[in-house]
Amino acid sequence: MHELTAFGEIVLIAAGGLLVAILLRNVAERIALPSAALFLVTAAIASDVFPSLGDALTIQQVERIAVVALIVILFDGGLHIGWRRFRAAAVPILSLGVLGTFATAGLMAVAAYVLLDVSWATAGLLGAAVAPTDPAVVFSVLGRREIRGRSGTILEGESGANDPVGVALMVGAIELATNDGGSFASVVGEFALEMAVGVAVGVAGWRALLPLVRRVSLPEPALHPLRVLAAAGVIYGAASVLHGSGFVAVFVAGVLLGDEALPRKGEVESFASSLASLAEITVFVALGLTIEVATLDDENIWLDGLVLAAALSFVVRPLVIGCLLLPVRLRWGERLFVMWSGLKGAVPILLAALAVLGEVDDASRIYGIVFVVVLFSVVVQGSLVPVVARRLGVPMRTLEHDVAGVRRFVVRDGAFAAGRPVGRLPLGERAWVGVVARDGRPVTVAGGTTLEPGDEVHVWSDPADVAALQRIFEGRET
Repeated sequence: MHELTAFGEIVLIAAGGLLVAILLRNVAERIALPSAALFLVTAAIASDVFPSLGDALTIQQVERIAVVALIVILFDGGLHIGWRRFRAAAVPILSLGVLGTFATAGLMAVAAYVLLDVSWATAGLLGAAVAPTDPAVVFSVLGRREIRGRSGTILEGESGANDPVGVALMVGAIELATNDGGSFASVVGEFALEMAVGVAVGVAGWRALLPLVRRVSLPEPALHPLRVLAAAGVIYGAASVLHGSGFVAVFVAGVLLGDEALPRKGEVESFASSLASLAEITVFVALGLTIEVATLDDENIWLDGLVLAAALSFVVRPLVIGCLLLPVRLRWGERLFVMWSGLKGAVPILLAALAVLGEVDDASRIYGIVFVVVLFSVVVQGSLVPVVARRLGVPMRTLEHDVAGVRRFVVRDGAFAAGRPVGRLPLGERAWVGVVARDGRPVTVAGGTTLEPGDEVHVWSDPADVAALQRIFEGRET
């Protein structure tokens, strides 16, 4: 009975902590603070009050937790963006995600060397760690808000695209710091390999998953979301084994699947969003537990982190992103919004954890400084995103929770949808056709499936879009 009692205590603490974290999301919503900030700060304080909590996790365990969490978050983020939105902003996304991350890392390395009086090796590690934005925070802050125009898509896409750049930079920086034979060329080569393999595996995974989902029936509806999420894990693992970026692979697969008509897609997206929320809670609590707030006073870590955060937020990112956005057609308000909203989070701390695992010089100091930079980003920048959007005239609206509601329509003769393929219908970003029945029999749904009068169409959509969908399928409104 002692073993059952001991395990019961573990279950009580874990489940109670999760329940508190879920309730904290309501608190965060009320005080307009990103939930990631509350998780991070609360866990960091808890690790000081109850030292045994921090001792229960090693840096390696936290690194693995962060990887698993990011798999779910990136896949869910890709589904949320979809190929149509991504394609419309592909050039700025790739420009910011690749060139912007390299440039930010370089300038931040110079800033760290000049402002913090550290070695070039340590400065390079700090620059690589804080350069990429974080999908966990970006999707959390923007996930329930729709931003008109391309600025929201650019921010979400950038956060998914720059992870392999950050990983490649950190791996190269660690090699340069620990091996005399390292070079910048090795960093570029590592990035090119990870990006190419990651994209290839993501596309291949999408192509393999589509027929599996559409043609292989399952005995229970609840298995549909599990099948898709398991496939995301397979895609990540395959890319990593092939020395590519698993993060890029799952993000690409999610983007390509985002606009596809899939059975039970509403349930799949709802489950993925719920699991992504759980992953966000888990990763930021785990990251917070690795930090003892009291120790940040040592070696002026608080001051160094705030100086670096200020340089990044007010000088380096605006300069880099502003230059890269010059050829992009955006209003000035949208440009300034993208410059401000490059939020940091789990990815920078994950990269700092890699430096600790690599046993580089000043590893603990690097980890502490990166934590302070992330804390500044999620608390200050994240909480001001809605305010900045409003002041800059960037329209933002909160989305309904029941996006996955199923609506049934019958295509009428003369309606807009009659005689048109599913892929050409103006369904918007948050509606998709899941089922088409013709003469009582299901029809395989794909982008090229042409609808005919009398077809019964089941659409997952936001309740606010029902009137527009009725005009498309039935030529009328209620």
